[in-house]
Amino acid sequence: MKLLVINPNISDDVTALIEAEALRSASASTELIVRTAGHGMEYIETRFESLIAAGAVAELIAEYASVQETAHDGGTPAADAAAASAVDGVVVAAFGDPGMPALKELVDVPVIGITEAALCAAALQGQRFSIIAISDRIQAWYRDCVERFGFSSRLASIRSINQSLNSIGSVQADFKETLLALSRQAVAEDGADVVILAGAPLAGLARELDGQIPVPVVDGISAGIRMAEAVVSLQSGAHRGGSFAAPPVKARRGLSPNLDAALAAAQSAQLSAVAN
Repeated sequence: MKLLVINPNISDDVTALIEAEALRSASASTELIVRTAGHGMEYIETRFESLIAAGAVAELIAEYASVQETAHDGGTPAADAAAASAVDGVVVAAFGDPGMPALKELVDVPVIGITEAALCAAALQGQRFSIIAISDRIQAWYRDCVERFGFSSRLASIRSINQSLNSIGSVQADFKETLLALSRQAVAEDGADVVILAGAPLAGLARELDGQIPVPVVDGISAGIRMAEAVVSLQSGAHRGGSFAAPPVKARRGLSPNLDAALAAAQSAQLSAVAN
């Protein structure tokens, strides 16, 4: 199995954290391709920043979707090379899931956001969960995301760091004790049965805090990788109908070649399925 793991922000330090936790979490037989957004923000805190990140994520998915479409042609050296690079699933590795769930409309392989994966993992382990975040400003976007995925009634609280960050790559080192205290408060004061350490900058922290928080602790990157592996293994089939089918064919302009090709391929597959 091969997974494309995308950091939707431009921080290479955060990509390194994502890759390290993804490698620890993935099955031995899973190959990971980890990529960083080509444009956008150092880290994402707001709805608008998420909107920008979504476009960068779509471009990376489209790049590999184009490879996969070539691989399906078969019988040529280019197709053989493409087949070796094709991915079986995509993990969008930023809490808040920029572009999700709309990105599911673009490709036939499963596209999993770490927020949805973490929420599902938390829901399987307790009735109510709390999210521990890196900034107060980020809370509004996270609440929107929890509501979008249908988990609002199970959200106990969102607690966050309320100090300026020195560096997005050093949040864990700088605020480990604060994050631990917030997690314990969520359990003692908010009634959380599960704690989610939100965001790629906190990737791997759950392992470090093992045993120090009296409820299950979910790491978004770990949840995203394991959920992606599970969904790919289910082989449930592609969206050919319903709200996640490919967008309808219509005039368009200004798209990158990869994005245009990926959209065209998705629409072609959709039309073929309808014709059959």
